[in-house]
Amino acid sequence: MIVLDITIVNIALPSAQHDLGISDADRQWVITAYTLAFGGLLLLGGRLGDLFGRKRVFVIGLLGFAAASALGGGAVGPTMLFAARALQGAFGALLAPSALGLLSTTFSNPKERSTAFGIFGAIAAGGAAIGFIMGGLLTEYLNWRWCLFVNTPIAIATAFAAYYVLTADHIAKGRRVKLDLPGAFLGCGGLLAIVYGTSEATTRGWGDWLVLGTLALGVALLALFVLVEKRTAHALLPMHIVAERNRGGGALSVGLAMVGMFGLFLFLTYYLQVIKGYSPIRTGVSFLPMTAAIVISSTGIAARLMTRVPSRNLITPGLLLAAGGMAWLTQMKVDSPYVAMVLPAELLLGFGMGMVFMPAMSLATLGVAPNEAGAASATINSAQQVGGSFGTALLNTIAASVTTSYLASRIASDPQVQAQGAVHGYAVATAVAMGILLLAALIAFLMISHRPAPGEAAGESAESTAQVAA
Repeated sequence: MIVLDITIVNIALPSAQHDLGISDADRQWVITAYTLAFGGLLLLGGRLGDLFGRKRVFVIGLLGFAAASALGGGAVGPTMLFAARALQGAFGALLAPSALGLLSTTFSNPKERSTAFGIFGAIAAGGAAIGFIMGGLLTEYLNWRWCLFVNTPIAIATAFAAYYVLTADHIAKGRRVKLDLPGAFLGCGGLLAIVYGTSEATTRGWGDWLVLGTLALGVALLALFVLVEKRTAHALLPMHIVAERNRGGGALSVGLAMVGMFGLFLFLTYYLQVIKGYSPIRTGVSFLPMTAAIVISSTGIAARLMTRVPSRNLITPGLLLAAGGMAWLTQMKVDSPYVAMVLPAELLLGFGMGMVFMPAMSLATLGVAPNEAGAASATINSAQQVGGSFGTALLNTIAASVTTSYLASRIASDPQVQAQGAVHGYAVATAVAMGILLLAALIAFLMISHRPAPGEAAGESAESTAQVAA
């Protein structure tokens, strides 16, 4: 449901923008408000699961998500929609680490773990596929508001199922540690300032005092966050979790990968609907090959090889494949055919990212104590969502700036020139995304050193292998 809500709103965004009068500079906040609240609060959400029980936090998150979705569907203006999306992200921040933490603590056998994370990835990709199709159907045959309303019955039904099916993991009040509220304030505030500053550069320019000031404030708050976490007994993000090179490398790789991927979804949606004239449902169907490639790659390749080859032998080639897909899209033109331009790029991106996500998600919680599983899960989810929100803001800013410069020296009133300017902006932003994916591949190659222990492919645990060797 969390992944569905990102893709379903992408398809509905052009209609919502027209209906509510949202400007081109502000349209990315429909995506960014969600991903920023999600990413900024994930560390807090993960820690709440560790302290109060993941089942309880999971159910509360579902009910809150249902209410926020209903509020967004009934939005009467841009501000109300942005606020509802932020609330969705906040309650999603309770859901995601609880789900991943439960998965991590339930499956400790290496073979079962790789299978479980492969299925987890396939369901996430399936949610993306359903989002594209459902977004097209609901937008075309009802209206964009149902892309938000649809979450409410799903979330409520899931909350009831979770209440009766999941095993309670309630932690007694006397055994709970204190919550790191200063860390939550500094971490969330720093991330918010950086993304806000980046998004404001669309209309103000990178040299504006507000843009530079908020970016500097964000960096300062995050630096303070690190200092506070090092000195806090019950840190929101224990530094040893990210200091371990495999977990840190995996989180950085995923975060940088999502910088490019979220921006790509936004650009391709507008390219297909606005430039190519596709209907919402045709746009949704056009994204399916990428989703299918992710499912095939994650379950058919990554899940099978995770216990057999070093993690970086999957993550690095996957990022290079995705960069190749971005390179292909830099050649897009107004009249580029879907089959020759968009489809090959989607397949490269899908196969590549399927090889990245599952090993990286598994590394995020590998070897982490059960009482820190929520924080570790939240770390990789934070990298993913903050990368997505920052990437959407950054690449939207770059695309808008390039388009404005392109139109400044041409007849901007000509619709054909406007289309050419928009596509030129998309292509330049895609080139930047390609460079970011190449950087992610380099980081993964240099930082990630995890190798599967002997016997993992056969389903043996590291402990049993060591006992046999002894």
